Amino acid sequence: MPNMNRRTLLAGAAATGALAASAYVAAEDKISVDHDMSGKSVLITGCSTGFGRLAAEKFARQGAKVFATMRNLPRAEADELRVLALNEKLDLQVIEIDVTSDSQVESGVQQALAATGGTLDVLINNAGTSYGGPIEIQDMEATQHLFDVNVFGPHRMARAVLPAMRKAKSGLIINVTSQLGRVIVPAYAQYSPTKFALEAMSEQLAYELVPHGIDVNIIEPGGYPTMIWKNSNENSLALLERAEEKHTAGYQALIAQLGGRTGGGSTDPMDVPNAMAEIIAMPAGTRPLRREVHPGAKPQMAINKVSSEVQVGWLGGSPYGPWIKAVHNS
Repeated sequence: MPNMNRRTLLAGAAATGALAASAYVAAEDKISVDHDMSGKSVLITGCSTGFGRLAAEKFARQGAKVFATMRNLPRAEADELRVLALNEKLDLQVIEIDVTSDSQVESGVQQALAATGGTLDVLINNAGTSYGGPIEIQDMEATQHLFDVNVFGPHRMARAVLPAMRKAKSGLIINVTSQLGRVIVPAYAQYSPTKFALEAMSEQLAYELVPHGIDVNIIEPGGYPTMIWKNSNENSLALLERAEEKHTAGYQALIAQLGGRTGGGSTDPMDVPNAMAEIIAMPAGTRPLRREVHPGAKPQMAINKVSSEVQVGWLGGSPYGPWIKAVHNS
């Protein structure tokens, strides 16, 4: 992405707003794939399948030192990655991290830092989960699980890596949210609330880390055919089995959708690792705060543009102004 910074991305969002509501593949959707990542150390959560697995393989093949993390080791997906790394002579190490575990987050990050001599260039918070259904039927077990994985997990990971990044005065944290972190579809349970929370936490971190030379980027994918749909269906059906009739009675039509949702169609999940690679390749301080990723509709673009303008207009002249303007490249 030549000469791309936050300001030009925001200008591009305004220019292409009419296209965002269609399935047209615009120029900004054609993500380049060739980036030399030699010398970069990258830790990725949620690497058993989906975006995390694809990113781990791609970045290692492009020369990065990759720490591919996942929960519940030993497991076949970890063995597959280890065999791949051995066969292709990739610098890829599998580490067990369940992002809901304080102890595993701390020990896993320390293991990665020990392997790099105490530095880490990039953290990618990719691990996530989903449920479906109206808000009323979401019990506290489901709600706490969603927030623990989707919000508290990235928080734990950021706290674990930031002392080393601040010491190095450099680093990049990429948090994977969703279109549904800025717009809302009914009956997607607490998924949007968790992704809205991660969006807010990411933006606040971005401001606070400006003095430390650390960038934060938010990747906002649309629908892609990954395992999140199958996992969401399983979570939703388990929730329905324990739900009380007094909560489900008013939502027959919405509940009928649960357990069979699919998404993404023929879209290519590699779009997301390719977008991450572009962000990583950009010079520090020029990276966009948000990157919308989908070949079709990106309804959050208009919201992102207005949000940026409001933040700069509200706080640009305050003592926080230099941080706000640096993040929005204003």
